[in-house]
Amino acid sequence: MQRDRIYLIIDILTKLTEFGEINQSSLLLYCRLNLTKHKEIFDELEENKFIERTESFLGKKLIITYKITIEGLEFYKKILEPYEKFFPRR
Repeated sequence: MQRDRIYLIIDILTKLTEFGEINQSSLLLYCRLNLTKHKEIFDELEENKFIERTESFLGKKLIITYKITIEGLEFYKKILEPYEKFFPRR
């Protein structure tokens, strides 16, 4: 069963709220997402300033981390949490 887009966004922002900052691999794993398939969601969240993306290197390996912004936290608390209460998942 495929999740609706809104629930994918809720899952991403929920994990970022729980962890504060998390690397991309872990976030994709926790949310059961595929980067190729769901990259546009991350890009839109970043464009709307709901999440911040940081790149750093560990040796030659690129590490990408995400964290929720204040705007993202407000959006999550005011809109997404109530949405999930009114429209729970099946």
